[in-house]
Amino acid sequence: MIGKIILWTGALGLALFGAQGAHAGPTAQAALKKGFIQCGVNTGLAGFSHADSNGAWRGIDVDLCRAVAAALFGDAKKVRYTPLTAQQRFTALQSGEVDILSRNTTWTITRDASLGLNFVGINFYDGQGFMVAKKRNVKNATQLNGATVCVQPGTTTELNLADYFRANNMKFKAVVVEKLEEVLNAYFAGRCDVYTTDVSGLFAARASRAASPADHVILPEIISKEPFGPAVRHGDDHWFDVVKWSLFATIEAEELELTSKNVDQRAKYANPVVQRFLGAKGDFGKLLRLDNRWAYNIVKQVCNYGESFERHLTPLGLERGINKLWNRGGLMYAPPLR
Repeated sequence: MIGKIILWTGALGLALFGAQGAHAGPTAQAALKKGFIQCGVNTGLAGFSHADSNGAWRGIDVDLCRAVAAALFGDAKKVRYTPLTAQQRFTALQSGEVDILSRNTTWTITRDASLGLNFVGINFYDGQGFMVAKKRNVKNATQLNGATVCVQPGTTTELNLADYFRANNMKFKAVVVEKLEEVLNAYFAGRCDVYTTDVSGLFAARASRAASPADHVILPEIISKEPFGPAVRHGDDHWFDVVKWSLFATIEAEELELTSKNVDQRAKYANPVVQRFLGAKGDFGKLLRLDNRWAYNIVKQVCNYGESFERHLTPLGLERGINKLWNRGGLMYAPPLR
């Protein structure tokens, strides 16, 4: 009986969807018309967004794009990806080339207030660090005076690097390379003593690119706050709401212990919080001009936040740390769906 109710509810949602879509904001309307969401991602950063050997995009930033597609279309596959360098990313979003920028991008006041962007939330708390070859016998960042440092331009990384060395009365020589592939080639070829980026990027580079990961050390210092989050353009509050609550739904699903594997079974429970989340009670989907089962579609077709982390970041050696849920000692927190 439950299965029949779920099928009937889904069919009713699809029947109503066209009417809801007619009242959607301009970005959602354009996506519905073309039949997919265009998502700006990294050119290739393991754990966040990279294309596998079959050309399929994977990573926690990719999962966010798929979650939005599941919410808007009821189909997580309706996404196309635009690989962007650090210098290309904001222009691509501003110009309308992409609908969402989901690309390990740090939320700062300058980007939020002067680039015509809205950050919808934080999907990964990070900080900048340094990686060096083990053979250099460097134990901490204060020993890097006079080092050559590989860094990408147009990033907070580049600015933090200068601030850190200046604050510690040290000198460095920057080896500035735009494309991630090329900056990693430069570091692993020995063109620079140090590679600096977000700690997650250091783990990703060491795990995926080093001939022998054990030959490279990530130093203990974290020199900045780097809260990553997806961004959308200013001026379309509806799209801002859809992307924001799609991110929140992945976090809330983990707190409710709803996974892609158990969500159908849990849908049978009488827990009112779960019933509201899955669309069996209330009209929260209609508030977003979506089908009421938008959050169910996200969990069923994509996953919750914890599943995404375990799938993409844990294999790189990254621990959850402050990216745990708020009730497990971390910072991940979603506003209530009620």
